[in-house]
Amino acid sequence: MTRAPHPDRQTPRSAGRAADLLAVLAAALLVLAAVLVGRHLQDTYRNLFVHWPPIFADWDPHVGPGTPAALLVAVAVVAYGPNLALRLPWRGLLGAAWGACLAWTWSLALVDGWQRGVAGRLTSPNEYLTVIGRWHDIPATLRDFTHHIVSGTPEPWPAHIAGHPPAATLTFVLLDRIGLHGGGWAGAWCITVGSTACVAVLVAVRALADERLARRAAPFLVMAPAAVWVGASADGYFAAVAAWTVALLALAVTGRSVAWAAGAGLLYGLTCYLSYGLTLFALIGAAVLVLGRRRVRERPVLLALLLVAGAAVVPLVFTLAGFDWWQGYRLLVTRYYQGVGGTRPYGYWVWANLACTVVVTGPATVAGLRRAAAVPVRRRTAPVAEKRLAFLVGAALLALLLADLSGMSKAETERIWLPFAMWLLPACAFLPRPRVWLTAQALLGLLVNHLLFTGW
Repeated sequence: MTRAPHPDRQTPRSAGRAADLLAVLAAALLVLAAVLVGRHLQDTYRNLFVHWPPIFADWDPHVGPGTPAALLVAVAVVAYGPNLALRLPWRGLLGAAWGACLAWTWSLALVDGWQRGVAGRLTSPNEYLTVIGRWHDIPATLRDFTHHIVSGTPEPWPAHIAGHPPAATLTFVLLDRIGLHGGGWAGAWCITVGSTACVAVLVAVRALADERLARRAAPFLVMAPAAVWVGASADGYFAAVAAWTVALLALAVTGRSVAWAAGAGLLYGLTCYLSYGLTLFALIGAAVLVLGRRRVRERPVLLALLLVAGAAVVPLVFTLAGFDWWQGYRLLVTRYYQGVGGTRPYGYWVWANLACTVVVTGPATVAGLRRAAAVPVRRRTAPVAEKRLAFLVGAALLALLLADLSGMSKAETERIWLPFAMWLLPACAFLPRPRVWLTAQALLGLLVNHLLFTGW
């Protein structure tokens, strides 16, 4: 005969759920504080340059052609996602996850309509497509690129072009050169490539932790509120390149062929030339090497050579073409403080940025991170796979916190930090009752996209 638990004594399961809810409540209060304090600062001092702080957005309740599809995708993923993630063959799961992620991201983007939600995103005054005409001679433009970063120089680059190494702009120049002209193709590129980030994260989690955790994380990678900003921003594309860097490195240190390391190095080099701040992905890469240290010990020289050789290719090409990455970064710092970055208060954004991250990753990720943080506490009983996943997620969180403390990301981090946010989402694999948490994720994404216009 079993004895009923004492009414004043919580079971471990109920205690865990209570702690999850407390973590989510604390995160919600953080977001509320960021909204209220931000509203006061913006109304009083006009120093945030954000209309709906902490999110770079305007209050604009609306529906659009993507609304029915977004609701349908959300219902389908919540209802069938967890079971399908457990039952589908692995390759079938990867294809299904990418397809569902594409559907979710496209439908959310089309809530704002084709022009405002997709085709016009990358043609606004600060965006990449506005300077396509200045790249008639690509080598000459690369040699001259740093001469137009600082405000006050002849024909200074618009904000997003000046704020990134030239591989970001060059991507859209090359799309234009092959006949994919205009904002529609550029937006489609960012959504299509950006949606592959969920596949890359699944590949890495399976390789570094185990397949069970990867399958449990899959629906959450699909139903992330982050999709609001993947469609359609260049940062969604950057997130995918960074994610595949980690995925290929994970395959290199856990699989049969270390040749994957060359691909990882090549993509890491490209990542650094897409965004200066994504050099911090070296921390996540280091975590992967720690998790795969046995394989690294077996063939250290070959792995190191492949990784370093791959990482050298993109920097070497751009350097020989005349672009100095270090000079570009130094000039960017000057440009940043010439503009709104020098006015936006660090004391607000250093914590309000984290509120933006809560909105991007959702309440399920907050609860998942709470559980991931508890894994080292119960290190004697926690499965090895869970320890490994918690370590990987922790490295991503550390990289994000360093980006925050740098002061070079004040506002718009709901978009800028998409590459880091993707690696926090796997923490949702620790959660019980996935449908409840998936519902919360879906509702947040739908509310953000239908109540705000997230222009940038």
